[in-house]
Amino acid sequence: MKVLVVGAGGREHTLASVLARTADDVVVCPGNAGIPGSTGPGVDPVDIPADLVVIGPDAEVVAGLADRVRARGRAVFAPGAEGGRIEGSKQWMKELLVEAGVPTARYGSFTDPDEAIAFLDTLGDLFVVKTDGLAAGKGVLVTTDRSEAVDDVRAKLAGEAFGDAGRRVVIEEGLLGPELSVLAVCDGRDAVALAPSQDHKRVGDGDTGPNTGGMGAYSPVPGVGDDVVGEVMDTAVLPTLRALRTRGIDYRGVLYGGLMLTPDGLKVIEYNARFGDPEAQVVLPRMTSDLTALLAGAAAGRLPSEPPTFAAEAAVTLACCVEGYPGTARTGDRIDGLAEALAVEGVELFFAGVTAVEDEPGALLTGGGRVLHVTALGPDLAAARQRAYEAASRISWPGMFYRSDIAAVTVADQLGARG
Repeated sequence: MKVLVVGAGGREHTLASVLARTADDVVVCPGNAGIPGSTGPGVDPVDIPADLVVIGPDAEVVAGLADRVRARGRAVFAPGAEGGRIEGSKQWMKELLVEAGVPTARYGSFTDPDEAIAFLDTLGDLFVVKTDGLAAGKGVLVTTDRSEAVDDVRAKLAGEAFGDAGRRVVIEEGLLGPELSVLAVCDGRDAVALAPSQDHKRVGDGDTGPNTGGMGAYSPVPGVGDDVVGEVMDTAVLPTLRALRTRGIDYRGVLYGGLMLTPDGLKVIEYNARFGDPEAQVVLPRMTSDLTALLAGAAAGRLPSEPPTFAAEAAVTLACCVEGYPGTARTGDRIDGLAEALAVEGVELFFAGVTAVEDEPGALLTGGGRVLHVTALGPDLAAARQRAYEAASRISWPGMFYRSDIAAVTVADQLGARG
């Protein structure tokens, strides 16, 4: 089977790497200078023949690339534009959750700043302000400072912060509790959960600073067993899938639940319509079953009869970033130490924001905010974490940084602290 992976980041590198275990050929479009099998820019993925097309980025899903590919008669693992609205519009997503009876935070949707600010004043001491549209994981403000929330509302609705994506905001009551990510593979009628993971969104240690596309993740998640995953499927994923079908949407792709384990029970923070990044970098490398067969079955509307399986090993991934991320980023610096990092046991590197050095095969330059992910497998989280940080310490470029506390505090720790 020939598989085409659409995208250019660390998620797509991870997908290609794991799919290549069982696929005959894997092509990545456009890919990047660090991903084997990349086509490079300027190629329309619709024109590439493949038995299965797996679409990675949210923007491509929301823009309806899956519809264009299906129109060519090819199997696609990704929802069409209608299903992509679950990520492309937070208002649409929240309305769907209410329709499906899925527990979520109280919210309001606004285009008028005065109405939005009035709603802020009905909330408690924790405010969440989100762009309605796509913002590369950076369009969320979580704050206890009312004046900061007001300023953020005005900047977004004026188009100053995220352009048209922010001209409608969704404001939610803040929830407290550990966050959890569950990726569910859907075939339109049914769904199966992959191993849970926990992402670290904020740029700084101790979950400080602005939200990013994700600074690191780990899997499995201590304190989250099959009972919790079953609850996620029964109270969130499957009711959502039924609500999508009621709307006439045949959803074949990933339904990625961003969840919070609150004192009042599990609640859905958001849904995404594609694999998480960096969740994919810790969940997929742990798979011991056939990812190609799983995604091909879902794309055909028939999930395999056997559920996916995962190694007992743990995985930790670190996002290595350029100076200035998630704001204006410095790029074009030479990356050193890649071979030395790969020499650490259990380590893989998944490339995102990189470009090639002309006339020097294998040499790379920084080309984006999150440059690469260092993923390490180990017999437990402590070992995986130690290997990831050891490997990251061997990589360097001017201004490189990464969080020092990924997987240092787990969901089990957070639940224990809550008592």
